[in-house]
Amino acid sequence: MPLGLPLGETCSFLFSFPMHAFPVLIPSFHRFGCQGTRPGTSRPLSNPLTQRSMKVIPSLLLALLLCPVAGAKDHAKHLFVLSGQSNMQGHRPDEAFTPAVEKALGKDKVIVVQDALGGQPIHRWWKGWHDPQGKKAAQTGDLYDRLMGKVKPAVKGQKLASVSFVWMQGERDAKMGWGDLYEEALVGLHAQLAKDLGRNPKEVTFVIGRLSDFDMSNKKYGHWTKVREAQVRVADSSPRYFWVDTDDLNDGKNRRGKEIKDDLHYSAEGYKTLGKRFAEACLKPIRK
Repeated sequence: MPLGLPLGETCSFLFSFPMHAFPVLIPSFHRFGCQGTRPGTSRPLSNPLTQRSMKVIPSLLLALLLCPVAGAKDHAKHLFVLSGQSNMQGHRPDEAFTPAVEKALGKDKVIVVQDALGGQPIHRWWKGWHDPQGKKAAQTGDLYDRLMGKVKPAVKGQKLASVSFVWMQGERDAKMGWGDLYEEALVGLHAQLAKDLGRNPKEVTFVIGRLSDFDMSNKKYGHWTKVREAQVRVADSSPRYFWVDTDDLNDGKNRRGKEIKDDLHYSAEGYKTLGKRFAEACLKPIRK
């Protein structure tokens, strides 16, 4: 019996083993009990096969008991949830992100769900948001509900090995002057998603696409650098949180073929690179 093999391979071996062979392995176990001696005597069993069987049986039983656990783990999937505003909307998972995680983990082990909408503030996702005066926005959490309306069916009946949340947003909040509220909103949104998926927030990987170098002087979007800094602070607060650099993604030709330089949105190649970086960040804790 291949007890040196990983549990999953041992289980495969056991279930492929001819059932008619098991009586051959353990004949004396049934005839003489499990004490290893002949009935009515103190003499040890002399049958070499019996002695070997007595050593195999405990390992065999243990492996059979653990096989369902191994099977469940083998079939568990990795969930990747991607959301945000225009630069996430411009990101196409099939270009780079999905191929990268499927290559690393296996196509049948991956669930990717993306839902995004341009020009939207974070309170369209985080339900606990209030403006500086403490007032709740008219639209709060509606885009989050739309996102989860895609996530829940995708994971129904599935066992999840890991959950990763990828977030690319912040432009609108920077423009509205809500940079001081952004850090709390990011943490709150991540915790909200973790709770709704029945996970501990500490176990849910958080990948944040940091705002680019579009307005480092804060002339057009007054809180641009504040939001950038908040994104980095959140990403640096946990070993499972990461921020992705986008400063080099907004030069070149956009999807319409127009040449851009330090643009609000990214180039066609920039979006592909963004997907690769998102995937690399998501895979770091999974590979550990």
